[in-house]
Amino acid sequence: MNVRRLIPATAVSAAVAAALVALSACSGSATADHKDGKLHVVASFYPLQYLTQEIGGDHVSVTNLTKPGVEPHDLELSPKQTVALSGEDAIIYLKGLQPAVDEAIKQSGVKHVADAAAMTTLEKHGTEVDGHHHTTGDNASHSQSEAGLDPHIWLDPVRYAQVARGVDRTLAAADPAHKADYRRNTDALVKKLDALDRQYADGLKDRTSDTFVTTHAAFGYLAERYGLTEEAISGIDPESEPSVSRMKDLHSLAAKHHVSTVFFETIANPDTARTLAGDLHVRTGVLDPLEGITDKSRGRDYLQVMQSNLTALQKALGAR
Repeated sequence: MNVRRLIPATAVSAAVAAALVALSACSGSATADHKDGKLHVVASFYPLQYLTQEIGGDHVSVTNLTKPGVEPHDLELSPKQTVALSGEDAIIYLKGLQPAVDEAIKQSGVKHVADAAAMTTLEKHGTEVDGHHHTTGDNASHSQSEAGLDPHIWLDPVRYAQVARGVDRTLAAADPAHKADYRRNTDALVKKLDALDRQYADGLKDRTSDTFVTTHAAFGYLAERYGLTEEAISGIDPESEPSVSRMKDLHSLAAKHHVSTVFFETIANPDTARTLAGDLHVRTGVLDPLEGITDKSRGRDYLQVMQSNLTALQKALGAR
C-alpha cells in the first residue's frame, strides 16, 4: 500500500467535520436545494460517471470527482469539496480505489451511497488465474482493497454490466418515480456491453500469442475473461518503479512468448515502456485503462475506447 496517498484523506478529516458543523449551523441542513428537478449524483471517476449518465439519462445530473487527465488513485479532495458531497442525492464509488473519496463519504451523511466493488466480485491478480499468470511485479497495490484485490473491474465488460445493474438499483432507490426509465436504460446498456463482450471473444479467438506487456497491471480481469496473459512492468501501482529483476524477467518473457508490442497508457508516463520496447526491438502501442477520458483518448466514451483497445490487442497478438 502506498502510505503517501493516505495522508491527504486522513489529514482533512477534522477540518471536514468542523466544516459540516458550521454548514449545518448556518443553513439548518447540509442538503442542497436542487431546483432543476434532477437527481444529483456524484461519481468518483470516469467509468462510474459513464454508467450513471447512460442509466440516468435526462433524469440525473452527474458530477465526476476526478478531472480528466488526473490519475484516479491520486485524487485529493479539499475540505470544501468534501462538504459539498453532503448536498448530493447519491454517490457512486469504488471502495479502496481512492482513499480520499472513501474518507469523504464517511463524512458526507448521504443516504444513497453505492460501492461498485460490492456489485460484482473482485479478485487478487498477481497469482495463477485459470493457468494464466497475471503478475504485478515486485510492487504493492495502489488501493486499500483487502488482500490487494484488483479494482479494475470495468475493463471486463461482463463485470462492468454487473456494476451497471447495481447503479440502476441505486438510482431507483434514490428516485423511485423514474425507476422504469432507469431499468430501460440499463437493459439497453447491458445489451451494448454484451455485444462488446462478444466482439472481444470473437476478435481474439484466432491469435498467434496469448501474452501482452503493459505499463501497469490494469488488465487482469480482461486477460482472464479472454484467456490472455498480462505481464506488467510496474504492477498494479502505475507510479511504482520496476525492479532490475523484473526488467530481466520481461526480456525473457518477451522472447519466449513472441511479444511484439509494449503497451503504455495516455495518462501515465510512457518512458519505461518506451525504453523496454527499444531494448526488445519491438513497437509500442496504447492500451487505455479507461480511468479517464481526455483529448488523447482513442475514443469519446467507454465503448469507443474499449473497441480501440481490442484493435490494439488484435494487432499485438496476431489475431485474425
